[in-house]
Amino acid sequence: MTAAVKGPASYFPSIEKKYGRPIAEWKDLIRSSPLSKHMELVTWLKTEHGLGHGHANALVAHTLAEDTAKEG
Repeated sequence: MTAAVKGPASYFPSIEKKYGRPIAEWKDLIRSSPLSKHMELVTWLKTEHGLGHGHANALVAHTLAEDTAKEG
């Protein structure tokens, strides 16, 4: 039995289904953006790509946490 996915990643299946793009593609978009602050990126995803707040927030939080872990 696999453990339930928690935190930002729990949104990933619904994000892929609703917006038709794989999570890796969203992460690439976030990383290629000239923006770097969490809320700037969330607002950008909402306004430029039509994501809902929760979905945008989950993607940004997960991507930034992943990048921070890689740097450490």
